[in-house]
Amino acid sequence: ISVKDNRIYWTNMGVPTENDGSVQSCKLDGSDVKEIVKKGDVHTPKQLIIDQKNNKLYFCDREGLRVMRCNLDGSEQETLVQRGDWKIKEETQDNLRWCVGISVDNKNGYFYWTQKGTSKGGKGKIFRAKLQMPSGETAANRSDIETVFSGLPEPIDLEIDEETGKMFWTDRGDPPMGNTINSVELSALAHIEDASDNPKYNILARNLHEAIGLKLDKKNQHIYATDMGGFVYRFDLDGQNKKRIVDVEDRAFSGITLAHV
Repeated sequence: ISVKDNRIYWTNMGVPTENDGSVQSCKLDGSDVKEIVKKGDVHTPKQLIIDQKNNKLYFCDREGLRVMRCNLDGSEQETLVQRGDWKIKEETQDNLRWCVGISVDNKNGYFYWTQKGTSKGGKGKIFRAKLQMPSGETAANRSDIETVFSGLPEPIDLEIDEETGKMFWTDRGDPPMGNTINSVELSALAHIEDASDNPKYNILARNLHEAIGLKLDKKNQHIYATDMGGFVYRFDLDGQNKKRIVDVEDRAFSGITLAHV
């Protein structure tokens, strides 16, 4: 949500086997629906975030095997990371290439994203790269990509709190490390040398039901999360005081956002 522009932005996955995803926007009252990224320009968009400082949209394209960025009106579309060619069946079906969650750390000049890996496979990873593409390089061959975490159960959505210097993420993999909400100090990621030895991170909450969406309420010091079991949760920032605020058994929830207006 961009409160200053009075608009909501969201992704439409479309049919995962088809190149028919899109990004749309409307006013906070639901009127003036616009297609920001049209069908065919993105395959299966997942998490979307707004870089409020630079007025940019960042989003991951799962079966499109890429991380993308554009202006709030959809102009200047860029592919920042390309993990394969979605037109090649073997590549687009390779879960290890699937980009899902995304967040931006303007303070340190990075964007982070998740590649969830196989379902419950323990092959999930979190990567990062510089906000500016290295000179002379492309999304397919950029040399600044770093593996932050590897061997995670199945990481999904991300959010960075630049004020506190922390990154949060959901994981829908198997317990005890999966179906969790997690956090790490960005300072612990300052010098990444060996991704096989993950930086220390904290499991804040467990026992979610296929955890997906994540949003921080910095004003009230809360974490909101969704899962495929039909629940929306609220936690304190340390994971305590877990509360189900929505419980609908025949629904599955994915993305979530909030705004103070």
